[in-house]
Amino acid sequence: MIQYILTDIEGTTTDIAFVHKVLFPYACQKLPDFVHAHTSESTVSECIIETQHTLQEENQIETDLDKIIETLLHWIQEDRKHPALKRLQGMIWREGYETGAFKGHIYPDVVPQLENWRAQGLGIGIYSSGSVEAQKLLFGYSEYGDLNHLFDHNFDTAVGHKRETESYQNIAKALNLNSEQILFLSDIEAELDAAQEAGMQTIQVVREGTIPSKNHVNAINFAKIKL
Repeated sequence: MIQYILTDIEGTTTDIAFVHKVLFPYACQKLPDFVHAHTSESTVSECIIETQHTLQEENQIETDLDKIIETLLHWIQEDRKHPALKRLQGMIWREGYETGAFKGHIYPDVVPQLENWRAQGLGIGIYSSGSVEAQKLLFGYSEYGDLNHLFDHNFDTAVGHKRETESYQNIAKALNLNSEQILFLSDIEAELDAAQEAGMQTIQVVREGTIPSKNHVNAINFAKIKL
């Protein structure tokens, strides 16, 4: 019996276009000045050092700050899931949300169903490649107001990457639930495959442009999800 709903964000609760056409361009625009202005802050300096270490490991090159910024901008363009970039993006996006530059996009079918599941006593959590901070900002400054109260937990790649079975095992352990008690929602078949291999139940949310999977139950939106 399902006791917990675990959901992806991009392409599932939120239009991919919001991430790629709003959030990523904003981060690209703001990142150089943000990094230069905050290099003395511990969180930013740690991100700079992490990026530098990655460049040294992968390319065996010494780097200055301008090269690090150039690398971070390139990683945004290729949507690399690097932890330093994700933390920096979260800090930059906070400024955008707080100043009203944009609001988090949520599909209209999502909120009523989340409220319905909470009324049924189900636990609800997020698992996204975006940082926990970025998740809370998107839902905290959404088009429907602050929705963070609808979620019990937030998971990011600190538990592992989303296409790896062990990541879902780690989440089940953190929730103190058997994997089969958890339903994972995503638009990405490879993520659903990993969750299924970990023992979770799965449903693919097939938004516009999503390629339906033949290996998982499909639902065109949250309202059509049957537990």
